[in-house]
Amino acid sequence: MTSEATAGSRRAPELAGQTVVVIGGSAGIGLETARRAVAEGADVIITGRNPERLEQAVMDVAALRGEAFDATDPAALQRFFDDLPARIDHVMVTAGGPRYGPLLDMTAAEVKEALSGHIVTALEVARYAVGKMRPGGTLLFMGGTGGRRVGHGLGIVSAATAAMPPFAAALAVEIAPVRVNLIAAGFVDTPLSASLLGDRLEERRDELRAKLPIGRVVMPEDVAALAVHIMSNTALTGATYDIDGGQQFTW
Repeated sequence: MTSEATAGSRRAPELAGQTVVVIGGSAGIGLETARRAVAEGADVIITGRNPERLEQAVMDVAALRGEAFDATDPAALQRFFDDLPARIDHVMVTAGGPRYGPLLDMTAAEVKEALSGHIVTALEVARYAVGKMRPGGTLLFMGGTGGRRVGHGLGIVSAATAAMPPFAAALAVEIAPVRVNLIAAGFVDTPLSASLLGDRLEERRDELRAKLPIGRVVMPEDVAALAVHIMSNTALTGATYDIDGGQQFTW
């Protein structure tokens, strides 16, 4: 094969000339999505709470820039999007995590936060981002598959998980032609998972390797690949995309 033929057969970057914002992009799924988006030709802006970790992440993935703030603060979100100098194409929100534990051990305030926290943050992101986004871009949120069942120790997670798909679908109708999609992940081997499981992390990895149909643990890079596909495929909106290695079928 000639060098000309080889060059002609190379795949064009999927996000060339586009701008991607990752809210919660300094670690885990957000960081790997930022890395993948840069590799696909995008200019990437990442945010996070921890300035030092964020600075390292920006250098690690060659992001355009980073900004440190709390994504659950509506005023900080508004300032961030208002200060963006140009139009953007995609926004992914990975900030936050699930709340586990017995229901009766939770206060009323904790229940309200667990049920509505992710949706409120997603709604505030949409409120301030949509005016900056080009038609056909996507708002991409994170949900889960593990919380779809009711079980001991899951607590409020099942109810919170159930709320996200209809929220994303309703928002997709309301803010079209900007697209809205949801990624529902099972266990993903991230720093957040490590913090939740502590010394049970390796035990959980071994369990999943033995039980999952794919025979391995889902990694942040797997979710990042799906996220970039959803960004680049402009026919996708209002939908929920499961990525859990078949975990739902191993209960």
